[in-house]
Amino acid sequence: MTLRMFVNGQAMSGGTLNHALSEARLLGPARTAPTYRFFSVRDEFPGLHPVMEGGASINGEVYEVSYEVLREQLLPKEPAELELGVIALADGSGSFSMRMRASALTAPEVVDITAHGGWHAYLAAL
Repeated sequence: MTLRMFVNGQAMSGGTLNHALSEARLLGPARTAPTYRFFSVRDEFPGLHPVMEGGASINGEVYEVSYEVLREQLLPKEPAELELGVIALADGSGSFSMRMRASALTAPEVVDITAHGGWHAYLAAL
């Protein structure tokens, strides 16, 4: 049994966490629905957070993963500022994804990077 997992940071192709998805199947690039703000945490990883207004579509990738890969390989490597949730994609479908915990939004070194539209674009601008 598998599920869809949207990733938008270090778990994307070429990222430092992508090895956790080595047993998953990349379905391709995707964008979120325009209902999210996007944040950088210490410039180490990003996080999505849903908003009622002022959101944007964020670039990422969708993988088909087993529950075992999610539970044993990906989730243990995710930072404490993120939590597993369900998001809306631009095509109207849903997907599991890591999201910023509301309590982490006001932590030091958290910067809103929504205008960049994605993690790779933000890193290129640094």
